[in-house]
Amino acid sequence: MATGADAQRSVSVLVTRPAGAAAEALCEVLHGAGYTAHSLPLLELEPLQELPYPQRRMALELDAYQHVIFVSANAVRFGMECFDDFWPQLPVGPDWYAVGDATAKLLAGYGVDAHTPGSRMSSEGLLDLPPLQAVSGQRVLIVKGEGGRGMLRRELARRGARVDQLACYRRRRPRLAAGELASLLARWEIEVIMVSSGEGLASLRELLSPAETSNFSHLCLIVPSERVAELARNAGFDRIVTAENASDGAMLRALEESNPCHGEQK
Repeated sequence: MATGADAQRSVSVLVTRPAGAAAEALCEVLHGAGYTAHSLPLLELEPLQELPYPQRRMALELDAYQHVIFVSANAVRFGMECFDDFWPQLPVGPDWYAVGDATAKLLAGYGVDAHTPGSRMSSEGLLDLPPLQAVSGQRVLIVKGEGGRGMLRRELARRGARVDQLACYRRRRPRLAAGELASLLARWEIEVIMVSSGEGLASLRELLSPAETSNFSHLCLIVPSERVAELARNAGFDRIVTAENASDGAMLRALEESNPCHGEQK
């Protein structure tokens, strides 16, 4: 079995993060480790141009919340644009939270020191943070995109919090012609697909016809959580590697430790 850089160079990896700095950073990490990386976003993000009044009121009343939670780096990008309209200087009252280190780093650029769940970059990790245990009667704002799991809101509400959700952007499937994704997978000789979320996996399924999904079910999928892994299994993929989380380092480690080009699984 080939090892080291010689084995790595034979592996062609598809990065499916939305276009932008995060996708570019992961491609650079992969290139630096000797892999061939191609970027094809499976989700496109766009701001909500006109927030409805209840959403605008949440932004206006930002100082009334005890806890403000950002569930992704994109939530910071789009959410801070909403807050800028009402808050030239952010209020000092709330506790701030970020789902992971990349999200926290973006918040730090706005002068915000956020709580993070460390390597557990998920709603479950956020819910285990000590400040979010006893929240009965307190107001919580979750900054997010449209849709999503809703688990964080439900659990905080069960704990007695008054929870609002500020949806400030939407995700949509990229505009690819029928058969285009399958053609690119074949042309680039993709062996590994890095999927960042359940929504990204759903987009992958929608962009491949049932026959194409069967043709590519042998590909190795690297996913950021067991929840997404289960979705991938249900979609018919049988070579699935679950990374510790969705960070660049965790995705690379999952790739290196699994050796998917030789059929090994983690």
